[in-house]
Amino acid sequence: MSAPAQYEGEAADARTSTVATVNQSYLALVWRRFRRSVPGMIGFVMVSTLLITALFAPFMAPMDPNQPTDSFAPPDRISFFDKDGFTLWPVAYRIVESATELDLVTFQPIMALDMDNPRPVRLFVEGWEYRLWGVIPMDTHLIGLADKEPLHILGTDKLGRDILSRGIMGARISLIIALTSITLITVVGTLLGITSGYLGGRFDLWFQRFVEIILAFPQLPLYLALTTLIPVTAPSYLFISFVILVIAGLGWAQLSREVRSKTMAMARVDYVRAATAVGASDGRIITRHILPNVMSHVIVAVTLGIPSIILLESFLGYLGFAVKPPLISWGLMLQDAGTFSVIGSYPWILSPVGFVLLAVFAFNALGDGLRDAIDPY
Repeated sequence: MSAPAQYEGEAADARTSTVATVNQSYLALVWRRFRRSVPGMIGFVMVSTLLITALFAPFMAPMDPNQPTDSFAPPDRISFFDKDGFTLWPVAYRIVESATELDLVTFQPIMALDMDNPRPVRLFVEGWEYRLWGVIPMDTHLIGLADKEPLHILGTDKLGRDILSRGIMGARISLIIALTSITLITVVGTLLGITSGYLGGRFDLWFQRFVEIILAFPQLPLYLALTTLIPVTAPSYLFISFVILVIAGLGWAQLSREVRSKTMAMARVDYVRAATAVGASDGRIITRHILPNVMSHVIVAVTLGIPSIILLESFLGYLGFAVKPPLISWGLMLQDAGTFSVIGSYPWILSPVGFVLLAVFAFNALGDGLRDAIDPY
C-alpha cells in the first residue's frame, strides 16, 4: 500500500472512532457523566422550572394572590371535553352546590360540576395588574380565563385567595431564604473549614471545640427561641433577615467540619507538598491547589442542603416564626391546615405540601446526580 493511501485509511479510522481524541475540561467531563443520570436530569429540569417560575411569579400566577373571592372554593375542573365532545382548548368547570340534593349524613349540599357553563382556558390573557421585578408594569398572565373571570385550579383558602397563585408567589420567599442561607453557610463553612484544616495546631484544636459546641445545640428549640426575640410588630423584611442569619449561624458548622477533613487529606498529597517545598505562599496553596479539589464536595453539599432549609423554613412558617403577612411563603400557607376539621372538609388546603415536596425532590435529585458526576471514583 502506498503512503498516501495508508494515511487516508488512518484518517478515515480516526473519523469513525468513538474514542475521544480531544482533551476535555473537567466541567465537560462532569456534564457528560451528569447527562447519563436520569434522576439528575429530572432534578435539573425541575429546579430550572422552579427558578424560572419564581423569577416570573406574577406572570405565572393566574389570580391576584391577595384578592379574596369565595372562601374555601373547591378547585375548578380542567377538561378537554364539553357537552359536544372533545375540544382543542381546555375548558374549566366550576364545582357548585346542588340546590336540591343534600348529603344524608352531614346534611350539607352535594357539590357537583356546573356542566352548563364551560369556560375556555386561554394562554397569555389579561388579568390583575402588577410590576414585573418591581419595574415593568404588566397585566398579562400565562394562563387564565377571558374577561378576567376567576380561575382556581387548586381552590381557595379560608379568605378566598387563590392557592395556586399564592404558591407561585410564595416560591420566591421560600427560595430566597433557602438560597441566601445556603450561600452564607457555604462561604463561611468553606473558608473556616479550609483554614482550620490547613493551619492545624492550636488554632485547629480550639476552633474544633467551638464547632462541637455549635453542633451540640438542639437546633429546633434554638431556632424557636431566637426567632421569638423579634417583636411581632417588626417589618417582614426584618423577620426574613433574622431567620436567614439564624439558619446560617447554626448551619455552617457541619460544612466546615466536612471541608476540614477534606483539606487535611489534600494537604498530604504530593503536589501540595511540592508547592510548599518551592516556597509557595499559604494563600496560593489554599486557593490554587486545595480549594478547587474541595469545591466538588461543597457543590454537592449545597444542592443537598437546600432541601433541608426549605423544610425548615416551611416548619417555622407553619408555626408563624418565619414570614409575616402580607408576604407569602409555603410554610405560612400551611397555617390554614392546622385543624383536622378543615383538612377533612377542604382537602385542597394541603396543596402547599405539594409545592414543598416537589422542591425538595427536585434539589435532592439534582444533588444526587451531581454527586455521581463529580465523584471521580
